[in-house]
Amino acid sequence: MQHAPDSPDQLPPTPDYDAWPVETRLSTVEHQPHLVTLHWQDGRTSHYHSIWLRENAADASTVNPATRERTLDLSRLGAWPTVEAARLDDTGALSVTFAPEQRTLRFHPGWLRAHDYSNTEHIDAPLVPVTVWTGDTLDAPCSLDAGDWLDHEPDTVEARTLLESALTAVLSHGLVRLRNLPVEPGTLARIAERIGPLRATNFGSLFDVRAKPQPDSNAYTSIALPPHVDLPTREYQPGLQLLHCLENSVAGGQAVMMDGFAVAEALRERDPHAFETLATVKWCYANTARTTDYVWYAPMIRLDEAGRLDEVRIADFLRGPLMAPFDAVEPAYAALMTLQRMLHEPHFAMRFTYRPGDLVIFDNRRLLHARDAFAGDSGQRWLQGCYLERDEVRSRLRMLHRAERQRRAAALETGGAPDS
Repeated sequence: MQHAPDSPDQLPPTPDYDAWPVETRLSTVEHQPHLVTLHWQDGRTSHYHSIWLRENAADASTVNPATRERTLDLSRLGAWPTVEAARLDDTGALSVTFAPEQRTLRFHPGWLRAHDYSNTEHIDAPLVPVTVWTGDTLDAPCSLDAGDWLDHEPDTVEARTLLESALTAVLSHGLVRLRNLPVEPGTLARIAERIGPLRATNFGSLFDVRAKPQPDSNAYTSIALPPHVDLPTREYQPGLQLLHCLENSVAGGQAVMMDGFAVAEALRERDPHAFETLATVKWCYANTARTTDYVWYAPMIRLDEAGRLDEVRIADFLRGPLMAPFDAVEPAYAALMTLQRMLHEPHFAMRFTYRPGDLVIFDNRRLLHARDAFAGDSGQRWLQGCYLERDEVRSRLRMLHRAERQRRAAALETGGAPDS
């Protein structure tokens, strides 16, 4: 795919594959050597550094027109890029002449508005706001009827709408439940691939969760499972888990979900020292099976640079011996037991029963899942599972948003309504 030609009679290309509708036009422009100031018709004022504009141009001297990847090396310009002239052209685009190159480059106003970093308070804000919950505030997963989803091609309005709703729920609440899907084995893979590629592990790309002889995981038994995340034994634990119910006629085996972020925030409020301990001490996570030996060391709670919760690694049955500094061992265990007691508080838990055709998608680095024991001789219980990454959810949702922007941009150009 090539850039559209940068014709002076049409808006310039953008340095990406996206579409950026021009919903507010530029009115005036001012410039200084290191700064361009734009005034929009709705009253907003935006400021852009000269070096930022030069690096984010969309011409062939800056990006490869075939890949949209940057080819410009700023250090090869010879001097700091400054603005010699700036104006609005006849299309409403920003035209900037840079020194010392004496190169004039044009910028798409819709793209500039979308990337107005001078008016963005949280540049790294999540794609969807995170909603923390407990069993008191959310007593069942957000549920969507997906009975005919696979009958529609992925690009149809019906398929896009359901997928966007599902992915938004996963990013906000950490989980979603799709109902009335077919119960044939392999249906899970068809659903997962509408989000992104599966992540294979030592359990395979798809794995069957049911009691079996000589199990290599507690999941493959009929015993109760405590609240946990899967595969904390990996350097990068899977970001997303999908479980599809094919059969469930056993007595017991109720599913339990809890928001690990809600538990961690409650711990931070009740016992800041315990929270800090679990966010700093590295625990050993180990899965030493007959044919594999996965071990990783990490804190139970991980924060991002802004202090926001990013992931939890809680799985008592997958912890190896604690190898912390000597004086940190007892405080670490004290903090652990405080957390363990909180995990038994019923108000954190959401409880529900899988019925055949249900598929639950949840954030494996945020939500804890558990299971009541069931009577293995009382019927059949068969879930099929797989893993994906958080990145796939965000990428797919961005692509859905991009497609919507493309429809909106086309409608603005023709003066009509977006084609749904």
